[in-house]
Amino acid sequence: MLSTMTSDSVDAANHDRLAALGRKVLSGHPMTRAEGEWLFSLEASADVYDLLAWANRIRERFKGNRIHLCSIVNIKAGGCSENCRFCAQSAAYQTEAPRYGLVDDRAIQSAAEEAQTNGVVGLGLVAAWRGLDEGPVLDALCRQFAALRRSGKARPDASLGIIKNPRVARRLAEAGVECYNHNLETSRRFFPQVCSTHTYQERVETIRHLQAAGIKICSGGILGMGETRADRCELAFSLREIGASVVPINILNPIPGTPFADRPPLPPLEILQTIACFRFILPKQEIMIAGGRAVNLRDLQSMIFLAGASALMVGNYLTTLNQPVEKDLQMLKDLGLDPRWDKHGFSDQEETGAPPAARHEPVVA
Repeated sequence: MLSTMTSDSVDAANHDRLAALGRKVLSGHPMTRAEGEWLFSLEASADVYDLLAWANRIRERFKGNRIHLCSIVNIKAGGCSENCRFCAQSAAYQTEAPRYGLVDDRAIQSAAEEAQTNGVVGLGLVAAWRGLDEGPVLDALCRQFAALRRSGKARPDASLGIIKNPRVARRLAEAGVECYNHNLETSRRFFPQVCSTHTYQERVETIRHLQAAGIKICSGGILGMGETRADRCELAFSLREIGASVVPINILNPIPGTPFADRPPLPPLEILQTIACFRFILPKQEIMIAGGRAVNLRDLQSMIFLAGASALMVGNYLTTLNQPVEKDLQMLKDLGLDPRWDKHGFSDQEETGAPPAARHEPVVA
């Protein structure tokens, strides 16, 4: 048998093995690490497209045609003490990223109104600093989260760095924070190549404090920083182990002035393959495609859903632009996908009964 993309013969054994693994996941059995490593190692384009087709089946089985939309607002920009080598907001690097202190309540409410208008479920308040401790800043943030919760315009989410004090996590939960983003970024092995001012273990401990307070975890990573495919596989299994509910996949958008400015872009098909592998390993999680999708995937952006994505970051990112929200909503409508998402508590990830309801016509403004 020949692929339509290459003159090389396609290994029929790979086709059969992919089908067996797809059926295994569809029946509710978890992937092993060895199986995950094999998926990440696939090279032939025909095998990758076969992988995408099965990932799409898995997404539809566990997530239906619903797409979870989130957006973020940068409530404190630039001047971060950490040296994450991909980040334009680090004080260690000379970039053109904006710098400003904590924004006022009006900016957050305006972002919430825009989120509501666009049908966005979660609004993440994001700050560029090492982390959060008790004090006036936490008090102010808790007031803002409580106001956002009372408004009912969007689910209060947060991404506020490292938390070492369990009381801080409890305060955030009491204020209404439902989901907290704290990315592992990459594998434990590769993490020291990404950041040296804090450790991978500090990120894991932050996640454990938040979970103990009853807050759901949004945690993922960045592709294209120089990691290996084995590192990506390790990240996916680590996210399964920590119990992340939302898994954002970012693709590096190299920023001039940062140490990763010269990283070569990943081939779009390799990005799609990675998304599909994550869907096999994390069949019930919300796999969200976030930063870097427009610049790296270009005309192939709509294929992220074929690859298994079930969530989308809409609106602009922290320091880079995204495509207009209207274009994303039209893309979902064209694909027959529905951005109305009512599983605020992520209960669908724990259900063991029937799959989500059958498709119905989406309502997209």
